Amino acid sequence: MKIGSRIRGPRLRTKLLLLALGVLALPYLSYLQLAEMERLLMEGQSHAQLLTAEGISTLFNDREDLFNDLPVSLEDYESLFAHPIEDPVRLDGRVDDWGEVATRMERFGAEDGRDRDGSFSLVLGESGGFLYGFMKILDDTRWYREPSLLRLDNADHVRLSFIRTDGEEGRALITLSRPGVTTAYRMQEDWRYAEGAPAKQIQGHLVETDQGYDVEFRLPLSLLGSRRYFGVAFADVDTPAREVRAITQTLPTADKEGFNLVILRSPELLKVIEGLGYSGSRILVIDPQRRVRAETGAQLIASNPPREADWVYRIGQWIRRVSSTVPDAGTIDEIIDNSLAGGPIALPRTLENGVEVITAANPIVSKDGILGTVLVEQNMDEILAFQYEAIERVMLVSALILLFVFLALFAFSARLAWRIRNLRREAAAAIDEYGRLRTLSLKAEQGAGDEIGDLSRSVSNVLTRLHQHNTFLENMPRTLRHEINNPLNTLSTSLQHLEHESPSAAGKYLASAKRGVMLIGSIVQNLADAANLEESLQAEELEVIDMQQFLERYFANLTTTQKHREIVFRGTSHPVLARIADFRVEQLLDKIIDNAIDFHHPGSPIKVQLDDYGDSLQITVANRGPVLPLIDGEALFESMVSHRGPQSRLHFGLGLYVVRVIAEYHGGSVRAANLADGSGVAIMVRLPRLSSVAANEELQAARSS
Repeated sequence: MKIGSRIRGPRLRTKLLLLALGVLALPYLSYLQLAEMERLLMEGQSHAQLLTAEGISTLFNDREDLFNDLPVSLEDYESLFAHPIEDPVRLDGRVDDWGEVATRMERFGAEDGRDRDGSFSLVLGESGGFLYGFMKILDDTRWYREPSLLRLDNADHVRLSFIRTDGEEGRALITLSRPGVTTAYRMQEDWRYAEGAPAKQIQGHLVETDQGYDVEFRLPLSLLGSRRYFGVAFADVDTPAREVRAITQTLPTADKEGFNLVILRSPELLKVIEGLGYSGSRILVIDPQRRVRAETGAQLIASNPPREADWVYRIGQWIRRVSSTVPDAGTIDEIIDNSLAGGPIALPRTLENGVEVITAANPIVSKDGILGTVLVEQNMDEILAFQYEAIERVMLVSALILLFVFLALFAFSARLAWRIRNLRREAAAAIDEYGRLRTLSLKAEQGAGDEIGDLSRSVSNVLTRLHQHNTFLENMPRTLRHEINNPLNTLSTSLQHLEHESPSAAGKYLASAKRGVMLIGSIVQNLADAANLEESLQAEELEVIDMQQFLERYFANLTTTQKHREIVFRGTSHPVLARIADFRVEQLLDKIIDNAIDFHHPGSPIKVQLDDYGDSLQITVANRGPVLPLIDGEALFESMVSHRGPQSRLHFGLGLYVVRVIAEYHGGSVRAANLADGSGVAIMVRLPRLSSVAANEELQAARSS
């Protein structure tokens, strides 16, 4: 036997799956390489920025004087922060040109977390030597100033309180006369009348809103003294008598001193870090109170901002989200908290304008503790540009792969179609136009291991069975003619003799005619057995029977009819219960015993044995005689199959077919095998066995019903 004949290729489904996995492998490997490269680039840039932050922080280590340049202790004051404004500001009553500073408004005048009439939000900024302020005032009744009145406190107005450079207290009032440019006056101590002409150094703009006013103003920082005390208040006038109803202010609470302190960027710190920045970066120095004390570098923006509709940009964003190799992004608060706690850190994050940056922070230390932290922010333009270029290359390679896959699938499908058409042509040519078989099997695809090979072998098996059936049908007329003519001749001869002989001899010829009629009936009955067996089995009722006693009775009766043949039965020493139709099992045994009698050597015994295997029982009938060909062991129990010679009579290959049908109806099986010494054949019928408990339960259920 050739080894190659037993080795077959994979199934069609397996072939398609392997092809699909091969297609996905290259893009997936490219994706892994891209994600790993991005991780390495981010780690390299993070490490470089961390080294930069560490180098800058060493310039400020043990320099408490740079962080303690404020004139008074912060613990005694409530602070107003003047945030650095990077872009130019227009005094138009709007805050949209303040940039990121506009998000840092503080609320004043709220009670229990709820805004009240006269409360306002305030944000202060510093740019170009000016102090800028923006107020969003909540006022349900708006009272504008009457220009004809000298008193300035009889309408809604904004009060600015500060300490001048000469150390004296300064007061300025911004009048709310009408929407548009505002006018400011220096005021007397009682805030009623102005001291001289309008203060042109203090400029502002008023916008009326549905909720009240938006007021934007600015004044030179040179008006403030070295301590830079500063306070803002809104006086709300609602009554027709034009009296001040309420004043909401930023003045400190009772346990604090003086006015609020404006915290500005430290000039000394700024001098140190100026010139240390580089393209696309920003450096910030933050004190322990989380205030920006110095900053250099422009606002970070993307040098080549991608369009949202750019498919490469969208794919890159998706890869960065799903890639497990990219470190988790952090927030600015987390980075500052970690650095002020004493640990250097570098994490990617996204700014409010959507720019992706890497922020590195390193603490500034002294012998007394942490003085602050240095933040270095760098955009990731180079990394993202590399990613987008890599994505374009991956997409190009993927397109080429898909084209290759398309061609491969086209070739594979063409090859598959050719194989199927070739098999169809050979199958169609196996039968001629008159329905006769031209071949017993197909040659195409017999060695293939996929579904087409299975189909070819199945069709070949069908052709073999059809050939057996056709051979039987071709031989049937001659067999029937021969078999039926013999009893008919006997019957005809007997009747002729009966016609010419005397009445005393009539009995002999009548008996001969009767035997001929019985032979014809046996022939017809054999042909009807196979046709009606499966249908008649459906009406049979099964009952629990002890197979040991059943076989003992059967073979006791058989020995009386087969006196000239030695039939030996060996059973078990205990009951063997089974659910069977006893008449059909007797029919099964008759066919097997008849077959053993026909093939056994004269004078040799026919041995029958019952074996108990626990969950099944087996009846074995063995005889000495001709052995079975190896290739016909399974076909022996098919219909129209016989190994008898042409001289055999009344046999059409139906006996063992009836045995198989009856055994399978009872849930069992039958098989034939040559004896180990090659001296004969054994037929083994295996049936399900019932346990004693199951049999008792079934008997009790039958009695109760």
